[in-house]
Amino acid sequence: MDDVADKIIEILRKNMKDPSKTVTLETPLSELEIESLDLAVIVFDIEDTFGIEIPYNANEEVEAFATVGSVVDRVNSIIAETKSSGAAA
Repeated sequence: MDDVADKIIEILRKNMKDPSKTVTLETPLSELEIESLDLAVIVFDIEDTFGIEIPYNANEEVEAFATVGSVVDRVNSIIAETKSSGAAA
């Protein structure tokens, strides 16, 4: 796993009911037993950690946040967009 994935898993573990549970990129978020309010905290924590903004709507972003890997992919994508738009500015 890369640094982004490791940091995201660390953030998720802080909000899990059972942080000792194995977490891989294939793990569905629904299996992590994270409360819906905690998900908002997780999104804010990820934003702060990586200096990005994640457009998140719980009703629309289900696919993008289905598994740990999909969260990592989304964050990597936003980081890449931020870097390219910053380079263009």
